[in-house]
Amino acid sequence: MLTPDGKLYHIHCKPGDVGRYVLLPGDPFRTDLIAGYFDDAKLVAHNREHKTWTGTLNGVKVSVTSTGMGCPSAAIAVEELIKCGADTFIRVGTAGRVCDKAYDETLDGVINTAAVRDEGTTVHYIPIEYPAVADRHVVDALARASKRLGYNFAEGITQSKDSFYGQHEPETMPAEGRLKERWEAWRRGNVMSSEMESAAIFVISSIRGCRASSIMAYTEMRKTVEVACEALRTLIEQDRNT
Repeated sequence: MLTPDGKLYHIHCKPGDVGRYVLLPGDPFRTDLIAGYFDDAKLVAHNREHKTWTGTLNGVKVSVTSTGMGCPSAAIAVEELIKCGADTFIRVGTAGRVCDKAYDETLDGVINTAAVRDEGTTVHYIPIEYPAVADRHVVDALARASKRLGYNFAEGITQSKDSFYGQHEPETMPAEGRLKERWEAWRRGNVMSSEMESAAIFVISSIRGCRASSIMAYTEMRKTVEVACEALRTLIEQDRNT
Protein backbone atom coordinates (compact mmCIF):
# COMPACT_ATOMS: atom_id res chain seq x y z
CA MET A 1 0.00 0.00 0.00
CA LEU A 2 2.07 2.90 -1.33
CA THR A 3 1.36 6.41 -2.56
CA PRO A 4 2.35 7.27 -6.15
CA ASP A 5 5.64 8.70 -4.83
CA GLY A 6 6.52 5.49 -2.96
CA LYS A 7 5.51 6.42 0.60
CA LEU A 8 3.50 4.25 2.97
CA TYR A 9 -0.14 4.98 2.30
CA HIS A 10 -1.29 6.30 5.68
CA ILE A 11 1.75 7.70 7.50
CA HIS A 12 3.30 9.15 4.30
CA CYS A 13 6.81 8.03 5.26
CA LYS A 14 9.31 5.85 3.42
CA PRO A 15 12.34 3.83 4.54
CA GLY A 16 14.96 6.23 5.87
CA ASP A 17 12.43 8.78 7.11
CA VAL A 18 12.19 7.31 10.61
CA GLY A 19 14.57 5.80 13.14
CA ARG A 20 14.38 2.29 14.49
CA TYR A 21 13.23 3.79 17.83
CA VAL A 22 9.78 5.42 17.76
CA LEU A 23 7.61 7.02 20.45
CA LEU A 24 3.88 6.64 19.87
CA PRO A 25 1.46 9.19 21.34
CA GLY A 26 -2.15 9.15 20.22
CA ASP A 27 -2.61 12.88 19.66
CA PRO A 28 -0.87 14.50 16.63
CA PHE A 29 -0.39 17.71 18.62
CA ARG A 30 1.59 15.81 21.26
CA THR A 31 4.21 14.94 18.64
CA ASP A 32 5.25 18.60 18.62
CA LEU A 33 5.87 18.50 22.37
CA ILE A 34 7.79 15.22 22.19
CA ALA A 35 9.93 16.34 19.25
CA GLY A 36 11.20 19.13 21.48
CA TYR A 37 13.07 16.49 23.51
CA PHE A 38 14.99 15.31 20.42
CA ASP A 39 18.09 16.87 18.94
CA ASP A 40 17.68 18.40 15.46
CA ALA A 41 14.04 17.35 15.14
CA LYS A 42 12.39 17.87 11.75
CA LEU A 43 8.79 17.37 10.69
CA VAL A 44 8.70 14.46 8.25
CA ALA A 45 5.02 13.97 7.44
CA HIS A 46 1.48 14.70 8.58
CA ASN A 47 -1.39 12.79 7.02
CA ARG A 48 -4.73 12.23 8.73
CA GLU A 49 -4.07 11.42 12.40
CA HIS A 50 -0.47 10.37 11.75
CA LYS A 51 2.16 13.09 12.34
CA THR A 52 5.84 12.18 12.34
CA TRP A 53 8.95 14.02 13.50
CA THR A 54 12.48 12.60 13.30
CA GLY A 55 15.55 13.74 15.22
CA THR A 56 18.33 12.14 17.24
CA LEU A 57 19.13 11.00 20.78
CA ASN A 58 22.72 10.07 21.65
CA GLY A 59 23.53 10.66 17.99
CA VAL A 60 21.08 7.99 16.79
CA LYS A 61 17.99 8.61 14.68
CA VAL A 62 14.71 8.46 16.63
CA SER A 63 11.16 9.39 15.69
CA VAL A 64 7.74 10.17 17.11
CA THR A 65 4.55 9.25 15.24
CA SER A 66 0.99 9.80 16.42
CA THR A 67 -1.28 6.79 16.18
CA GLY A 68 -4.66 8.43 16.55
CA MET A 69 -7.20 7.02 19.00
CA GLY A 70 -7.83 3.30 19.23
CA CYS A 71 -6.28 0.05 18.10
CA PRO A 72 -7.32 0.17 14.40
CA SER A 73 -5.33 3.32 13.61
CA ALA A 74 -2.50 2.33 15.99
CA ALA A 75 -2.16 -0.96 14.12
CA ILE A 76 -1.87 0.87 10.79
CA ALA A 77 0.81 3.19 12.16
CA VAL A 78 2.90 0.38 13.65
CA GLU A 79 2.64 -1.81 10.52
CA GLU A 80 3.77 1.04 8.28
CA LEU A 81 6.52 2.19 10.64
CA ILE A 82 7.91 -1.36 10.64
CA LYS A 83 7.94 -1.27 6.84
CA CYS A 84 9.95 1.95 7.14
CA GLY A 85 12.58 0.26 9.33
CA ALA A 86 11.37 0.86 12.90
CA ASP A 87 11.59 -2.02 15.39
CA THR A 88 11.35 -0.50 18.88
CA PHE A 89 8.19 1.25 20.08
CA ILE A 90 7.15 3.02 23.27
CA ARG A 91 3.58 4.25 23.53
CA VAL A 92 3.34 7.41 25.64
CA GLY A 93 0.08 8.86 26.83
CA THR A 94 -2.48 9.15 29.58
CA ALA A 95 -4.75 6.49 31.07
CA GLY A 96 -7.48 5.94 33.60
CA ARG A 97 -7.00 4.11 36.89
CA VAL A 98 -8.64 0.69 37.31
CA CYS A 99 -7.66 -1.41 40.34
CA ASP A 100 -7.59 -0.17 43.91
CA LYS A 101 -3.82 0.17 44.16
CA ALA A 102 -3.78 2.33 41.03
CA TYR A 103 -5.48 5.03 43.13
CA ASP A 104 -2.32 5.51 45.20
CA GLU A 105 -1.89 9.28 44.81
CA THR A 106 1.91 8.98 44.96
CA LEU A 107 1.93 7.16 41.61
CA ASP A 108 2.76 9.12 38.48
CA GLY A 109 1.41 6.33 36.27
CA VAL A 110 2.22 2.85 35.04
CA ILE A 111 4.76 1.11 32.83
CA ASN A 112 2.79 -1.57 31.03
CA THR A 113 4.05 -5.14 31.06
CA ALA A 114 1.02 -6.52 29.19
CA ALA A 115 -2.41 -5.54 27.93
CA VAL A 116 -5.90 -6.98 28.20
CA ARG A 117 -7.10 -7.51 24.63
CA ASP A 118 -10.51 -5.94 25.24
CA GLU A 119 -10.65 -4.64 21.66
CA GLY A 120 -11.51 -5.95 18.22
CA THR A 121 -8.42 -5.26 16.13
CA THR A 122 -5.98 -7.94 17.24
CA VAL A 123 -8.36 -10.85 16.66
CA HIS A 124 -7.89 -10.07 12.96
CA TYR A 125 -4.22 -10.99 13.49
CA ILE A 126 -4.27 -13.97 15.81
CA PRO A 127 -6.70 -15.80 18.17
CA ILE A 128 -7.56 -14.17 21.49
CA GLU A 129 -5.55 -16.76 23.45
CA TYR A 130 -2.32 -15.13 22.18
CA PRO A 131 -1.02 -12.76 24.87
CA ALA A 132 -0.42 -9.04 24.41
CA VAL A 133 2.90 -8.73 26.24
CA ALA A 134 5.51 -5.99 26.31
CA ASP A 135 9.19 -6.60 25.61
CA ARG A 136 11.02 -7.16 28.89
CA HIS A 137 14.07 -5.13 27.81
CA VAL A 138 11.93 -2.09 26.98
CA VAL A 139 10.04 -2.45 30.28
CA ASP A 140 13.34 -2.63 32.15
CA ALA A 141 14.69 0.44 30.36
CA LEU A 142 11.55 2.38 31.28
CA ALA A 143 11.68 1.24 34.91
CA ARG A 144 15.33 2.23 35.28
CA ALA A 145 14.71 5.58 33.57
CA SER A 146 11.82 6.32 35.94
CA LYS A 147 14.00 5.56 38.95
CA ARG A 148 16.87 7.73 37.67
CA LEU A 149 14.52 10.66 37.14
CA GLY A 150 12.97 10.26 40.58
CA TYR A 151 9.45 9.47 39.34
CA ASN A 152 7.09 6.84 40.71
CA PHE A 153 5.72 4.63 37.94
CA ALA A 154 4.35 1.23 38.89
CA GLU A 155 4.61 -1.76 36.55
CA GLY A 156 1.49 -3.63 35.56
CA ILE A 157 -1.24 -4.55 33.11
CA THR A 158 -3.36 -2.15 31.09
CA GLN A 159 -6.79 -2.71 29.59
CA SER A 160 -7.05 -1.73 25.92
CA LYS A 161 -10.65 -0.97 25.05
CA ASP A 162 -12.57 0.24 22.00
CA SER A 163 -15.12 2.52 23.68
CA PHE A 164 -14.12 5.56 25.75
CA TYR A 165 -17.72 6.19 26.79
CA GLY A 166 -18.25 2.52 27.53
CA GLN A 167 -15.86 3.12 30.43
CA HIS A 168 -17.02 6.56 31.49
CA GLU A 169 -20.79 6.36 30.85
CA PRO A 170 -21.67 2.64 30.92
CA GLU A 171 -25.11 3.38 32.34
CA THR A 172 -26.07 4.96 29.00
CA MET A 173 -25.26 1.77 27.05
CA PRO A 174 -27.64 -1.12 26.32
CA ALA A 175 -24.70 -3.37 27.28
CA GLU A 176 -24.36 -1.68 30.70
CA GLY A 177 -24.43 -4.93 32.68
CA ARG A 178 -21.71 -6.58 30.62
CA LEU A 179 -19.49 -3.49 30.71
CA LYS A 180 -19.72 -3.15 34.48
CA GLU A 181 -19.18 -6.86 35.06
CA ARG A 182 -16.03 -6.89 32.96
CA TRP A 183 -14.72 -3.68 34.56
CA GLU A 184 -15.10 -5.29 37.97
CA ALA A 185 -13.14 -8.31 36.71
CA TRP A 186 -10.29 -6.06 35.55
CA ARG A 187 -10.35 -4.23 38.90
CA ARG A 188 -10.20 -7.45 40.91
CA GLY A 189 -7.53 -8.77 38.55
CA ASN A 190 -5.20 -5.86 39.45
CA VAL A 191 -5.30 -4.18 36.05
CA MET A 192 -3.52 -0.88 36.64
CA SER A 193 -4.80 1.31 33.81
CA SER A 194 -7.26 1.65 30.94
CA GLU A 195 -6.41 3.10 27.52
CA MET A 196 -7.04 2.31 23.85
CA GLU A 197 -3.88 1.35 21.92
CA SER A 198 -1.33 -0.81 23.78
CA ALA A 199 -2.81 -4.22 22.93
CA ALA A 200 -2.43 -3.68 19.20
CA ILE A 201 1.07 -2.28 19.56
CA PHE A 202 2.17 -5.24 21.72
CA VAL A 203 0.56 -7.97 19.60
CA ILE A 204 1.81 -6.64 16.27
CA SER A 205 5.31 -6.05 17.67
CA SER A 206 5.44 -9.63 18.96
CA ILE A 207 4.21 -11.07 15.67
CA ARG A 208 6.64 -8.97 13.61
CA GLY A 209 9.65 -9.65 15.84
CA CYS A 210 9.83 -6.12 17.21
CA ARG A 211 9.99 -4.63 20.74
CA ALA A 212 7.37 -2.54 22.50
CA SER A 213 6.05 -1.30 25.79
CA SER A 214 3.99 1.67 26.93
CA ILE A 215 4.13 4.18 29.75
CA MET A 216 0.93 5.86 30.81
CA ALA A 217 0.44 8.89 33.04
CA TYR A 218 -2.49 9.20 35.38
CA THR A 219 -2.16 12.97 35.38
CA GLU A 220 0.86 14.74 33.87
CA MET A 221 2.06 13.45 30.50
CA ARG A 222 5.36 15.36 30.59
CA LYS A 223 6.85 12.77 32.94
CA THR A 224 6.02 9.90 30.58
CA VAL A 225 7.84 11.68 27.76
CA GLU A 226 10.91 12.34 29.89
CA VAL A 227 11.01 8.70 31.04
CA ALA A 228 10.48 7.38 27.51
CA CYS A 229 13.29 9.50 26.06
CA GLU A 230 15.62 8.43 28.87
CA ALA A 231 14.66 4.81 28.21
CA LEU A 232 15.46 5.23 24.52
CA ARG A 233 18.92 6.47 25.45
CA THR A 234 19.41 3.31 27.53
CA LEU A 235 18.22 1.06 24.70
CA ILE A 236 20.44 2.86 22.19
CA GLU A 237 23.53 2.27 24.33
CA GLN A 238 22.56 -1.36 25.02
CA ASP A 239 22.08 -1.98 21.30
CA ARG A 240 25.45 -0.45 20.53
CA ASN A 241 27.10 -2.99 22.81
CA THR A 242 25.35 -6.09 21.46
